Amino acid sequence: MSAAPRFYIFHGDDSISRDEALARMKGAMGEDGDLNRSEFDGALTPVPEVLAAVKSLPFLADKRLVIARGLISHITRRGAGQAGKTATDRLIAELPALPEFARLVLVEDSLLSDSNRLLKAAQKLDNGYIRAFGKPQNLTRWISERAKNEYAAEISPQAADAIASVVNADLLRADNELCKLVAYVNGERPISEEDVAALTPYVPEANVFEMVDALATGNGARALELIQQSLHDDPKDPGFRLFALIVRQFRLLLMTRDHIAQGGAAQGPAIAKALGVHPFAAGKLARQSRRFRAEQLDAILKRLQRYDQDMKTGRIQPRLALDLLVTSLASQ
Repeated sequence: MSAAPRFYIFHGDDSISRDEALARMKGAMGEDGDLNRSEFDGALTPVPEVLAAVKSLPFLADKRLVIARGLISHITRRGAGQAGKTATDRLIAELPALPEFARLVLVEDSLLSDSNRLLKAAQKLDNGYIRAFGKPQNLTRWISERAKNEYAAEISPQAADAIASVVNADLLRADNELCKLVAYVNGERPISEEDVAALTPYVPEANVFEMVDALATGNGARALELIQQSLHDDPKDPGFRLFALIVRQFRLLLMTRDHIAQGGAAQGPAIAKALGVHPFAAGKLARQSRRFRAEQLDAILKRLQRYDQDMKTGRIQPRLALDLLVTSLASQ
């Protein structure tokens, strides 16, 4: 049976998985864990102090847990000079000789370079454990798997995509939104895109998509209803933010039409790459762009530009500009 690692290096920007791994280690310390656990800020604590803590005999327990955050990046950073080199040399020399009861965890908030001197030295030792916690390549899949594995909940692919489009690769925010949604549905049904719209900042963007759909089909009443709903949900916005979202949507639609006209693929992934938007939004843009001609979109953007100038000079209020836009487009 192989011996338990005496040091660990956890590095990477997936803070959720990284901190959960740390929490499991803390939990494994048992009831007297607090008496045998120390945590240090590696930028403020010298290496000898960290080593002294991890070498101290545990109190009424069989192991001592010491966590040092940011120590490796601090002592190996550019500009650390001779002091950093000395500290790195000391830590490299001490890692193989840590006592059997030692559990030293070196935590870094970002991925360490493969060329990092301490990381390279640690990889050659047989008494350590190194794990990289990189952010997932596919956030939608990460959300779906986390819903299932962490919360025992079901979520539709559209809902997972909608969350991913809102949080912009922020895993902590994605998990917070997911946690709210799990409590909201309470296991009664899978989480849907409508649930995401009800509980997250996805609402204004979702309303803009639907409002543009309504305008494309001449349903001015529905477009006005969605504008009123968005303004009601965001009482601090007199209409400027909503107007900006509408301008952005029509600009993206024109860019989508241009992309397709120049021979680009009309599928979501290709549009996402070309425009730099989330694949979820790109899929909707691909569908929605078919409802407008490029000439129409160009004329709409020019109209929006005039309204924007009038708003900035105080000749018109945002709400009136939105009403005029809906009236003019719905009558076309």
